[in-house]
Amino acid sequence: MENKIKHINPDGLIKNPAFSQIITTQGNGKTIYIGGQNAVNQNGEIIGKGDILLQTEQVMKNLEIALNSCGADFQNLAKMNIHLVQGQDAYGAFQVSQKFFKQNSNPPTITVLFVAGLINPDFLLEIDAIAFIPEK
Repeated sequence: MENKIKHINPDGLIKNPAFSQIITTQGNGKTIYIGGQNAVNQNGEIIGKGDILLQTEQVMKNLEIALNSCGADFQNLAKMNIHLVQGQDAYGAFQVSQKFFKQNSNPPTITVLFVAGLINPDFLLEIDAIAFIPEK
C-alpha cells in the first residue's frame, strides 16, 4: 500500500487557496495531535497582550515548535481548529499566519470558531492541529 496524503477540493464545494476542503491519509505513518496553542512563550509570558497580530505570530511559532519536535512542518498539517475571541480581526490574524505556510500549495483543512473567551482573558486566540507524516 502506498503511503500518501491526499488533498481533495471536489466540484460543488468552494475552492480557496487558503484551505483544503478534505484531506485523507493512507498507509503507514505518524499522526500528530497538537493541543491548543496560545500566545505564551517558553518562559510562560503572554506575548502581545491586546494585540491579535502579535498573538497570532506567537501561536504560529508555538505550532511550528510543536511540529518540528515531531519531525514535521506546516506542510504536514492536515487540520487546524482556530478559536478566535469575538471582535478580533480575523483577516489580520489570517494574514500573519500565512507567512508560516510559505506558499503551501496544499493547505490544511481549517475550522474557525468565534468564542466569547478563552481560559485566560488575555488570550485572543488558540489553535489546535492535527498533522500526518507518511512513512517513506
